[in-house]
Amino acid sequence: MNKKTRITVAGVASAAVFSAGAATAYAAGHNRFGHSPIRDGVPRAAAHFHVSSPDLRDGGAFPAADVCTGATTPPRLTWSGAPAGTKSFAVEMFDPDAPTGSGFSHWRAWDIPATASTFGGQAAVPAGTVVGQNDFGDPRFDGPCPPTGDIVHRYQIRVLALDVPSIGLPSAGTSTAYSGFVMGGHIVGVARMTVSAQE
Repeated sequence: MNKKTRITVAGVASAAVFSAGAATAYAAGHNRFGHSPIRDGVPRAAAHFHVSSPDLRDGGAFPAADVCTGATTPPRLTWSGAPAGTKSFAVEMFDPDAPTGSGFSHWRAWDIPATASTFGGQAAVPAGTVVGQNDFGDPRFDGPCPPTGDIVHRYQIRVLALDVPSIGLPSAGTSTAYSGFVMGGHIVGVARMTVSAQE
């Protein structure tokens, strides 16, 4: 076997070992399900503003008491710095890591008045607000509950600034996909935080 042949064989073997290792790492990390990116529906030109919560920390994790325990009280959100021209807000919590192929909505509300700067918790929703159905089919917030043994799920909590006072959709009978599609054409700003959970 000449030097070139030895190098070629060694290269093939190394590639095979690397591929096997990568496949093992991928399988371990994704635990039965592949991972595909999901478009977030926010225009690139949208302004960015700030949202925070006394209940959660951006980049942190949900308290264990809120994971797969049937929690239905949404986190308290406070925001500031929305762009000029904002005429209403929407809030949502979405799990892009759910093994559905399209993520999973846990919470969405829209037609929140432009004068609002807080939302969630035990407080009553502002007049005119529509609390949409999530992917459980519930018109409310449903807490995080990733499949047992699955990868860490990143729950995206967002406040969306919209350029219309109402998107004109009812809660009943409106899918999260459709409300997201309609809102996408009116987003002028976004504030976001990401909080993880694993079961």
